Amino acid sequence: MKVEEIRNLSIEEIKKQLDAAHREAMELRFKLATKQLQNHRELPQVRRNIARFETVLRERGLGIR
Repeated sequence: MKVEEIRNLSIEEIKKQLDAAHREAMELRFKLATKQLQNHRELPQVRRNIARFETVLRERGLGIR
């Protein structure tokens, strides 16, 4: 998800997406540990999305955007 798309979401929607991304990251870590993960690029992509969600929430908290 792009940052501009995230900025168009409400705070509640961002928090829901963030929770879902954290759950997905946990599942991917388990799959990686048990050698069931097919695409190894998924985990870094999910981590980047988590960082994007948290950045937008922080910006809103500080009143930057």
